[in-house]
Amino acid sequence: MKSTLSSYVRNARIELSKVIFPTKAQVKQAFIAVVVVVAFVSIFLALVDLIMSSSLSAILG
Repeated sequence: MKSTLSSYVRNARIELSKVIFPTKAQVKQAFIAVVVVVAFVSIFLALVDLIMSSSLSAILG
């Protein structure tokens, strides 16, 4: 059991040494891209909701 745990920790450290973490600029760029996409989708869904509610109220109206 002890050898299994120590080999797991050793392998985890080896794998973590291979990880390339993003730079601050890459994180900032990805954050801005996510904010822009979320804003676009939110505006699109708000417009669809407005059109659908207007249409429905005109039909039932």
